Amino acid sequence: MADDDALFEKGLPIRREVLGADYVDASLEKADDFMMAFQRITTSWAWGMAWGDPTLDRKTRSIINLAMLTALGKIPEVKLHVKGALNNGVSVDEIRATLSHAAAYCGIPAALDAFKAAHEVLIAEGAIKAKK
Repeated sequence: MADDDALFEKGLPIRREVLGADYVDASLEKADDFMMAFQRITTSWAWGMAWGDPTLDRKTRSIINLAMLTALGKIPEVKLHVKGALNNGVSVDEIRATLSHAAAYCGIPAALDAFKAAHEVLIAEGAIKAKK
């Protein structure tokens, strides 16, 4: 348990910085005992262990995440990680290039969903302007 606690404490600030403290804190506050098990798992494993490894920088990790989430068709997570990618310094052009690259390897339908999701977030975050 001590190792899990250490990974949770290591991962929590990383998770807040990438996804936004409001989002993370709301997720933790809404979690009952059942869902808190998942909050601990994701914060410890994904954010403490994976994102906490200094071998890859956060920008690279964001690009990898967008490609993997596109491949898996996990559109709500694509939206979340587009915002995180912007927080990590990934440009709109780099997001577009990542999703275009994913289209070649994951297929057009998966990439179309990811492009639509990314477009929605990029507009909402003010990174691009909506076409009138």
